[in-house]
Amino acid sequence: MEGIRDSELLELQLVVTGAHLSPEFGLTYLDIEADGFTIDAKVEMLLSSDTAVGVAKSMGLAVAGLAEAFENLQPDVIVLLGDRYEMWSAGAAATVARIPIAHIHGGESTEGVIDEAIRHGLTKMAHLHFVAAPEFAQRVIQLGEAPERVFTVGAVGLDSIAREPVLDIVELQSSLGVELGKRNLLITFHPVTLEAGSASVQIKSLLLALDAFPDVHTFITLPNSDMEGKEISGLIHEYVARTPRAACFTSLGQARYHSLMHHVDGVVGNSSSGLIEAPAMHKPTVNIGLRQAGRLRATSVIDCDPETDSIIEAIRSIYSDEFQSRLTSVTNPYGVPGGSTKVVEILERAPLEEILMKRFHD
Repeated sequence: MEGIRDSELLELQLVVTGAHLSPEFGLTYLDIEADGFTIDAKVEMLLSSDTAVGVAKSMGLAVAGLAEAFENLQPDVIVLLGDRYEMWSAGAAATVARIPIAHIHGGESTEGVIDEAIRHGLTKMAHLHFVAAPEFAQRVIQLGEAPERVFTVGAVGLDSIAREPVLDIVELQSSLGVELGKRNLLITFHPVTLEAGSASVQIKSLLLALDAFPDVHTFITLPNSDMEGKEISGLIHEYVARTPRAACFTSLGQARYHSLMHHVDGVVGNSSSGLIEAPAMHKPTVNIGLRQAGRLRATSVIDCDPETDSIIEAIRSIYSDEFQSRLTSVTNPYGVPGGSTKVVEILERAPLEEILMKRFHD
């Protein structure tokens, strides 16, 4: 967004929706404004429900609201990142409005969540594709997209790690309102949306595993607005209330999240950040269950089952001398910083005439 805003050829329009506008998830649109961005449209879509029906209704509200926002703003291109259901709503609204779509992070695979279908669906809606690795470019082409419209740029999230100064431990502790211990872990766990009814069982297994490490301080981020997310949040709040060495946060924000990742011993959970960002910091990751099944992995990632004993074994492994010695030589399969600059440069020169009509590339 900064690159688009600073470009002499592009004009940034920003539409904010979903959890950014929700008090339950921290009203993080305020963080966007605090970073100096002007929000051109806010689209309310969240219902106070994490059921399948509630999420589907939210998607419908988002399509209607985003269609109106696009009509008012009249953009030349819609830039969408990722695979969340909010992005599907934006893609659907843009498709009907005949607005070209540039999609970031296509071609990846997360077999345990509905994001898998949404991501590939957005690929078919999109006209320009910015992918994180050559393997993902091949998948996008395999879906019938023209090779000349697929650009391998790396994971754009790595840019903020390279550019943002890390808070030192005193600043970080002051900002968080809690102190780090001698050993610390960052925990991020989301629902596995294709495993209905599994959320409470899996988070209980994780929390029991953490009890096996009484000398480790845990910093837990609450889950996003997915189905069964409220169950996970409730159990985390209960755990933190009875565990003095644990703390939880609705939203850490980018700077604090990356700073905390820098200072802890490792990342535990099932978030993509453990596979994409943690390796860039040479931090170990314990990746639990099937949520990220199908993604590329660095050698700093240990996969385990969503069962207490398996999680305990994996956490012990990342603290071993042998594993720690391998971290300095980790290569991130999601590339190196610089991806966002490449995206901006391509958007500046991309021909938009007749781009809407796509021929299926066999």
